[in-house]
Amino acid sequence: MLLEGRHAIVTGASSGIGRATALRLAREGAAVCVNHFSDREAGDAAEVVAAIEGAGGRAIAIAADIGAEDDVVAMVRSTVEALGGLDLLVNNAGIEAEVPTFDLTLEQWERVLRTNLTGAFLCMREAGKVMRDGDGGVIVNMSSVHQFIPWPRFAHYCASKGGLKQLTETCASEWAEHGIRVVGIAPGAIATPINEAVLHDEEQRRAIEAETAMRRFGKPEEIAAAVAWAASSEASYMTGNTLVIDGGMALYPGFV
Repeated sequence: MLLEGRHAIVTGASSGIGRATALRLAREGAAVCVNHFSDREAGDAAEVVAAIEGAGGRAIAIAADIGAEDDVVAMVRSTVEALGGLDLLVNNAGIEAEVPTFDLTLEQWERVLRTNLTGAFLCMREAGKVMRDGDGGVIVNMSSVHQFIPWPRFAHYCASKGGLKQLTETCASEWAEHGIRVVGIAPGAIATPINEAVLHDEEQRRAIEAETAMRRFGKPEEIAAAVAWAASSEASYMTGNTLVIDGGMALYPGFV
């Protein structure tokens, strides 16, 4: 197993990529904190915990708004106490909303940045302190191909992911001396609940598939596999990089 004996937090782990990642990390031997935002996701988070425990693993579920500093501090503390340590953080929680930039309100801008960038920073800072004072660890930041591919009507989302790229690279440089690796994962179009409407609209689905060299949406499990590898000792000489897992979307096949 790639991650035997490791202790992980996966944010936004009640569904989608986060859920697949929590399950994969547990399968590779890690004890996992399944973070979810509120009581609305509590049932889904409990199902993830039950699946991990049913397969012989260890997991806990913790509700926390990662954009709230006190919530993050409490989540990290509780994880360390319950699991016996923390040496792996997967910053997966993220939100998006389509809004023309001329119509984008400050509230809408701040809501996305608060979760996607400020939340990632808070989790990195608090988990990083534990890793620094222990034996090091790995932080995996879930970014997007839109950290470098513009996406009209999603300016706040693209800005958050571009900022996350720089945060990943800066902390990778700053924290390497403490035995902490920081890496990014940039998915393309993935078949998750956030894309439910697109997946069920044949015209929209085909349009996105046409922009992807492999002509299909990715699976959450394909992203989870990349996270597990990046977090493992097999990737021990990698830090500050972003793995692009996008089926060739970044090749711009739709424009050829």
